[in-house]
Amino acid sequence: MKVLLVNTSQIAGGAAIAAYRLLKALLRGGVDAKMLVALRQTDDPDVLTAAPEWRHKMHFATERARIWLSNGFTKKRLFALDPATDGTDITELPAFKEADIIHLHWVNQGFLSMAGLRKVLRSGKRIVWTMHDMWPSTGVCHYAGSCTLFRTRCHDCPLLKKPAKRDMSYTTFKRKAALYKDADFKVVTCSHWLEEQAHLSSLLKGKSITCIPNPLDTTLFCPGDKLEARKALGLPLERRLILFASQKVTDERKGIKYIAEMAKTLKKRSATQTDANLGFIAMGLKAERLAELLSYPVYPMGYIASPERLVEIYRAADLFITPALFDNLPNTIVEAMACGTPCVGFRTGGIPEMIDHLANGYVANYKDSQDLADGVEFVLNTPGLGDAASHYAQYVYDQDRVARKYIEVYAS
Repeated sequence: MKVLLVNTSQIAGGAAIAAYRLLKALLRGGVDAKMLVALRQTDDPDVLTAAPEWRHKMHFATERARIWLSNGFTKKRLFALDPATDGTDITELPAFKEADIIHLHWVNQGFLSMAGLRKVLRSGKRIVWTMHDMWPSTGVCHYAGSCTLFRTRCHDCPLLKKPAKRDMSYTTFKRKAALYKDADFKVVTCSHWLEEQAHLSSLLKGKSITCIPNPLDTTLFCPGDKLEARKALGLPLERRLILFASQKVTDERKGIKYIAEMAKTLKKRSATQTDANLGFIAMGLKAERLAELLSYPVYPMGYIASPERLVEIYRAADLFITPALFDNLPNTIVEAMACGTPCVGFRTGGIPEMIDHLANGYVANYKDSQDLADGVEFVLNTPGLGDAASHYAQYVYDQDRVARKYIEVYAS
């Protein structure tokens, strides 16, 4: 059995990291697997590129320009939408022809177009499609938020500057409906929340949908010495440190606004022990921007590509906070928990499935910065949560266990 995993990037972004980790787990499990990408970041021989990088950049730029033009010349939400108008035909590549199973992951932003997807789904290959967000089940958006139109038919998209009955969301939804009709493929979601959204979508009606979490190398992401990690990173040894991480720290969807509000709440409760010796670690692009919003010490780490350094940062923190406004199954929560760092997040998306409220972390009411502050205080002052978080993550997200579940899907 030869499996070809298909994702826009090799390791940039949560979906890419999850797909690449699955590749390695499958190989270790004896599966003949390769990964096909538009953007390759390492020289791993098991990762192949679909076309020259300049061609992908051209597709990417052309597609973003189409969104910019059709959305009233605004850059707002330029990356929240994907009409899949431009991309590469991968069906003629030797790796595609040799594969028995094509395993699609996140294929947006100029990698696979609707025409390219049609060729894949009509190729006669066995197809598995892992949803890392809602895009396969909606017209153009990656997360529908409070909008429920994807359950019937997308139109009047609230993410567009000028919604209309026959706007971009409508035309793309219509093309997807025609594309999926009579196409035989299995859908996998990374969280039960996303599984529920997929079942609600009229596009995926009648499709086989199952839930398998993202994999993690639990031999690497595991608890370690906190003080040694802080020494290696140059962080203060005595301060209580809260970690916030995002590919781009200023991404509104990741909730930086609520961290600022939560910090102000903690400052007002200055008589508490929590406030007295508190600091924040910011990890991701534009990490220094968090320091502009908080009156606490902030230690920017920038974007971290090295898994070993990631582990050190997770181990160094006392708590990981993720006030995302919507998310599927964030790798950051899985990684933090596996390293023994309890998490606090909002009750949205797949986050409540990951954090066992009051048992290994805290799930705050949605967009409630006061409750978020309550969660921070609870976690920082409750011993044993880190051990509970680690035990849970080490079992549920172990990459070999996840790989076996995927092998069962392939075999079916």
